[in-house]
Amino acid sequence: MATEPVSTFSLDMDTASYANSRRFITQGRMPHPDAVRVEEFINYFPSVSNEKLTSITGSPFSAGYELAPSPWNTDKVLLRVNIKANDVNFNQLPPSNLVFLIDTSGSMNGKDRLDLLKQSLKLLVNELRPQDKVSIVTYAGSAGVALESTSGSNKAKIMAAINKLEASGSTAGGEGLQLAYKMAERGKVKGGINRILLATDGDFNVGINSTEELKAFVSREKEKGITLSTLGFGTSNFNDAMMVQIADAGNGNYSYIDSLEEAQKVLQEEMSTTLVTVAKDVKAQIEFNPAQVLEYRQIGYEKRQLKQEDFNNDKVDAGDIGAGKKLTVLYELTLAGGKPSIDPLRYQNKKSAPAINANNKEIAFLKLRWKAPRGENSELASLPIEKKALASSFAKAGVETRFMAAVAAYGQKLRNNPELSKTSYQQIASWANNAKGEDKQGYRAEFVKLVRKAAALDDKDN
Repeated sequence: MATEPVSTFSLDMDTASYANSRRFITQGRMPHPDAVRVEEFINYFPSVSNEKLTSITGSPFSAGYELAPSPWNTDKVLLRVNIKANDVNFNQLPPSNLVFLIDTSGSMNGKDRLDLLKQSLKLLVNELRPQDKVSIVTYAGSAGVALESTSGSNKAKIMAAINKLEASGSTAGGEGLQLAYKMAERGKVKGGINRILLATDGDFNVGINSTEELKAFVSREKEKGITLSTLGFGTSNFNDAMMVQIADAGNGNYSYIDSLEEAQKVLQEEMSTTLVTVAKDVKAQIEFNPAQVLEYRQIGYEKRQLKQEDFNNDKVDAGDIGAGKKLTVLYELTLAGGKPSIDPLRYQNKKSAPAINANNKEIAFLKLRWKAPRGENSELASLPIEKKALASSFAKAGVETRFMAAVAAYGQKLRNNPELSKTSYQQIASWANNAKGEDKQGYRAEFVKLVRKAAALDDKDN
């Protein structure tokens, strides 16, 4: 805390890591620790309670927070910060110019790949309005146009083009990307949603195929106002790392589709979030009050850390946030008077920094920096975080905090984090089961089953 009282990072709304890891567990295998991005686990789940949030003046965000004793370490406290982007009514969405960029190479053959992809796209097509339009570009050994730009009112024509898709050949993904951007430019809607949806297993092997080349190309094209999101399919050669990086470069989001139910969540229930960006290059910075906090540890976001000076640098890229998206940020804290996990330094000032005033209850200060979807200069908003939000026990914390703590514990344990070495999957399942709330969509009940399955797969848990 004496040298690093500030935590700076890029916000992001990807959720693919959770769905991808779920696929592994469901198939009876533990996911590789590096494939587990805890923040994507936490941000997968929509709220089930009417939690009161404070609108942050002058921003497209509202926020709230709660503190509670950590369930896996009695010497620590969890801080949960909840950030929600303003929602947009579906009927008020601007017209969409969508390009489906479909991998039809041989590697996409199979029920969990092209067959599932076709079913998934049909869900999105059913949501299209007459003012929306879609074109389809495919790529295998070469790229081609499977459907010229077509109004959402002509769903039969779009569905027929999807039904004709077949998988064979190599993977000229780079050529497909180039053609997709040409189609998007040709059908560009001024002031509308201009987005490419790349659906693939990530196995690019012809033309532009390195992740760095793809990122550079996509990054250049986004400056023209055309964004790109990725939808991952398949199992064997699935390239998770490439998918997340090019979605980031394209100012889009990355989802992994392992079932038709997941497609329904991403492409129907969360359509506004998936397609409409309300803020781009969104950065968060939390400064901890050393009079109140001795130590902090951020849970997740390992790949999204920024330098403190990057927060004010508008040239530094960050994540984009879609309409209505709720993001959760978790920290594990050692409060003043608690037991620190590292010994104090010999030559540093051992006195805590004084409180700002006698009534100061702030433990931290949240700052958000973002740009408008078509803006070039960032804007700033802030929110103080006060200690009064501390629950007297973990059991008395709100349902959202308790469930998100369980999800965070699960993700950390899958990553073999030593902080969770004494916590069992069964304990985690119990925490989650007691915090399902009004789980109308069943996502939380499914999570409990998933954790119990992980317990059965883990020898140490039995």
